[in-house]
Parts: sequence; C-alpha cells; structure tokens
Amino acid sequence: MKREYHKWWSPHVGREMELLVYGHGGPRLLVFPTRKHRFHEYESMGMVEVLRPRLEQGTLQLFCVDSLDAESFYARHLPPPQRLVRHHAYEKYLVREVVPFIRSDAPAAELTTHGCSLGAFHAVNLALHFPHLFRRVIAFSGRYDLTWAIEHFDDLFSGYRDDDVTENTPLQYLGTVSCERIRTHWRRLNIQLALGDSDPFRPNNEAFGRALAEQGIPHTIHYWEGRAHDPASWRTMAARLLAG
Repeated sequence: MKREYHKWWSPHVGREMELLVYGHGGPRLLVFPTRKHRFHEYESMGMVEVLRPRLEQGTLQLFCVDSLDAESFYARHLPPPQRLVRHHAYEKYLVREVVPFIRSDAPAAELTTHGCSLGAFHAVNLALHFPHLFRRVIAFSGRYDLTWAIEHFDDLFSGYRDDDVTENTPLQYLGTVSCERIRTHWRRLNIQLALGDSDPFRPNNEAFGRALAEQGIPHTIHYWEGRAHDPASWRTMAARLLAG
C-alpha cells in the first residue's frame, strides 16, 4: 500500500501543516481526525487497515489532514469570535491548499469528506460550505449543532450567538440559505450518517436528517447497536460503508 507523508508551510493558518496520503488511485476521501487529534490518528485507530484491500487495489485514496481544533473550537481561553476566525483560516487552508493538492494529478477526481465524532462535523460543515467541490459525505458519530449541550459534550460557543455561529452550525443554517445555486449543489451531495442507536448525538442526527430532507439533500442514517462511539465501532462502519 502506498503511504506518503507531506508537510508544508500554510500561509492561511500561519504554520506548518502535515498530512498523510494512503493509496494510489480511485475516489478520494478528505479525512478529518476526531477532536483535537492529529493527521495520523486514522491509521492508529486501525481504520486504514480496514480499507487496505481498496487502497492496495487503487480503488480508494485517503488524504488524512491535521486538525486545528485546539486553536479554534476548543481554544477556551479565546472569546468565540476569535475561535471562529481561526476556524475560517483552517477552512481556507483546506479549500485553497489541500483540495488543489488532492486534485493535482486528477482535476476531475470525485471528492468525499469523511470523519468521526468532531471530524464528522468538519466533514459535513466543509461540504455544505463548499458543495461545488464535493460529491459525498460519510460521517460517523457526529454532532451537527455544536451549541447543543449533550452529556459531557458542552456548548462549544459558551452561550455566545451571532451569524458566524449560525453559519458554522449545519443544523441551523440549512434552512436560512436562499441562494438557489448553493441549494442546487447541496442536492447533488450524497450524505451518509452513521451512529449508534443509543449515541447521545442520535437526536441531533435525526433533527439534522429532517433538515436535510427539507432541502431535498439525499442522505441516509445508518444505525449501529449501542452507543457505538468508539474506534472499534467506526472500524465496522468503515468496513460496511467504505470498504465495499
């Protein structure tokens, strides 16, 4: 299996950023790590091994990026507007640097966003912000409204609300967009959500599913038994939804 490490200085985030590439052909997945984790987490969780047959056959490629969560959503020493400024810089890095890198040898390659837990939020949020760049989203155990406090998952904006918060809350902004061009691109997406039937994020996912349906966005919610919010469960999700 082809495995490549890359690092470069990002002018958009103002520091070096790292990523790993697995595989040599096929549809391309932009993969986000879980909360505050690194670009190598997907491999360390055993997810890459589950997908090894497709990666070796050249029918799938993974582009596993670093997170900036500790400097954005989880930078609790900063006020929420500053956290969001950092998040916007991260999205610019992804769209203006990583996506061109992914497409450098195949400009027409189909792109999918993918992640687990907070990585699932990033996968959904980025694809909805830039739907002209992506065709699929595959998100495991995500929360799509970071203002919802659920169990030990608190409101990441500490009660602060403004338009910028709304624009980074998929469950809230889906119904506020009137631009028909964007909505047309949304309806070309295929969004696959997977989570445990007792995951604390289940009500959030089901509310998000209803919001997707109202916009005519193709989507499916897949349920696993139990909480299923852990690497072992994510490996089984990947085996079903990505490895086939």
